[in-house]
Amino acid sequence: MKLLDRGVIMNHKKIQRIKRKYGLITKIRRRNPYKAIMKKTAEHRTFENMLARKFKQEKVSKVFSTDITYLSYNGRMAYLSAVKDLATKEIVAWNLSMQINMDLVLETLEKLKKNTSILSLKDALIHSDQGFHYTNPLYICSVKEMGMIQSMSRKGNCIDNAPIESFFGHFKDEVDYRSCKTFEELKTMVDEYMEYYNNQRHQWDIQKMTPVEYRNHLLLSV
Repeated sequence: MKLLDRGVIMNHKKIQRIKRKYGLITKIRRRNPYKAIMKKTAEHRTFENMLARKFKQEKVSKVFSTDITYLSYNGRMAYLSAVKDLATKEIVAWNLSMQINMDLVLETLEKLKKNTSILSLKDALIHSDQGFHYTNPLYICSVKEMGMIQSMSRKGNCIDNAPIESFFGHFKDEVDYRSCKTFEELKTMVDEYMEYYNNQRHQWDIQKMTPVEYRNHLLLSV
């Protein structure tokens, strides 16, 4: 455009050829290749539904279901993230927070990793919906670093993640969480229920055993 103002007619392709010939580089607003790479890696991603509603599993610590639910108490809101082993019905990791940020799910993964009852997470499937947290690059990288494989429900198909939804339903039916006055009180109530659910609550679908009993039963049967 400046050349045109000076009466010089030259198209942009010729200018590019001259720049290449003499090694001329435009310093202003030069394209940064690293910025493009960072933008690409920061994109949210979805994954194939590898679980495909195969909710009946027989191998311990091989297929997990995870999600987040809302818990309202004393005019406030808390958020519960949980991971369920589909074979044993055991809740193997959970995290309660006053904020629905990435730390909610990342700390849940950290607790899953530290669960000593799980021998190995390598090549285990972890299934979720297509929510913001589970498509986030931070979550994807964390799952990958743990050696796990991501699976996701189809968009708008909550039944694809029915096992964890079922657990949240039982939790809300059996726990009087709305009566809590403080977050600390709610956290204690959640922890106590998880202990009860895993170790004392018998279930018809797992031969009338508790999740922990059934887990031990399956491990002894191998």
